[in-house]
Amino acid sequence: MRLALNGRGGKVGRVLAPALEAAGHELVELEAAEVMIDFTAPGAVEANVRTALGQPVPCVIGTTGFDHVKIDELAREANVACFHAPNFAIGAVLMMRFAQEASAFMPRAEIVELHNEAKRDAPSGTAKATADLVGGEPAVHSVRLPGLVAHQEVLFGGEGQLLTIRHDAFSREAYVPGVLLALEKLPTLPSGLTVGLDALLV
Repeated sequence: MRLALNGRGGKVGRVLAPALEAAGHELVELEAAEVMIDFTAPGAVEANVRTALGQPVPCVIGTTGFDHVKIDELAREANVACFHAPNFAIGAVLMMRFAQEASAFMPRAEIVELHNEAKRDAPSGTAKATADLVGGEPAVHSVRLPGLVAHQEVLFGGEGQLLTIRHDAFSREAYVPGVLLALEKLPTLPSGLTVGLDALLV
């Protein structure tokens, strides 16, 4: 597949670019692309997606902190599929799924998410998505320190017990399988914005 990768020089892009090529994809300019992949910054997403939809080119978005409603509207107007995951690590998706199941039995929860100090949005998209799944407006604690990549734990408290569900991404290679899965499933998605790898893990 011919792919335009925005953010190729960023932390994720530097890992993703060679992985996509190793998987048999070709990195090209947007004008020649079949799919646009965006791992940039929240403020750049709308303009990047607008440009892609004008081609029209479907999009896979890994950037967090952008306006989901606006991107969904743009994609529906263009009759093009866009996909966004707050976290492309399959283990993180399973962590959220397990947390949602646990919340039915242990409703008192708090979330701690830890990322590198360069991450611009706080709380993270993964933490927000987890909070929505758990329900009850759990407190979210954001940590930004050097040396971290992407880590999250959900703590469920009950009388005399604590359940902790945690996922750690130690390198950005953890995101590659999720991006490849999104590229595989993108042609089957409806126009508009589909959110979350869990929608693809069926």
